[in-house]
Amino acid sequence: MKSNRPVAYSLIACALALAWLAAFLLGTGDADLALLQALYAGDRPILADTARLITLLGGWYFVTPLVAVVALIVAVRGRVWLGLVLFVGTSVGRLLIEYQKYELGRLRPNEHPHLVTVHNLSFPSGHSANATMVYLTLALTLVDDPRKRFRWLIAACATALFIGLSRPVLGVHWPSDVVAGWSFGLLWSMLLVWLSRHPPSRGVRR
Repeated sequence: MKSNRPVAYSLIACALALAWLAAFLLGTGDADLALLQALYAGDRPILADTARLITLLGGWYFVTPLVAVVALIVAVRGRVWLGLVLFVGTSVGRLLIEYQKYELGRLRPNEHPHLVTVHNLSFPSGHSANATMVYLTLALTLVDDPRKRFRWLIAACATALFIGLSRPVLGVHWPSDVVAGWSFGLLWSMLLVWLSRHPPSRGVRR
């Protein structure tokens, strides 16, 4: 019997692409603004401080050295192809995130003072995409035992969820930016996991 996985993965990829498109086309409207106002923590200092700590885990300054160290360790242990996929793949993903920002040109929300410093454009949320792409890929490629992998995957999803939510809480992203970041990050993670399981030749160890 043929596996239905390719069909399922294709449907998931299409759904993620549609979610990204909807976030771009429908974002910054009344619903986006209302959700931003509900999440914003300008008058809730404890929530704002918590969000500032959580959001650090999705910044390029954190995920880049994390992936570099993990990729080096797995390569030294003989899984060279996986190390390359982790480092090069996530680096390309981050470049594509920046490309989307500058090509699409959405401005950040200015309804409230930003509670952290930001320097680039808004769509999609880089922190949300980074967290989803990096933490889910690590959970799915580094853990071999299915039961342990499931637990790590749940932890990775929760981390990406809270990092994404921290961005509108801090007033620096529209909620639709976060949805787009999650969608792109998950789609890219699916690609990296697939690549990790399909080395180009037998000469490169998985």
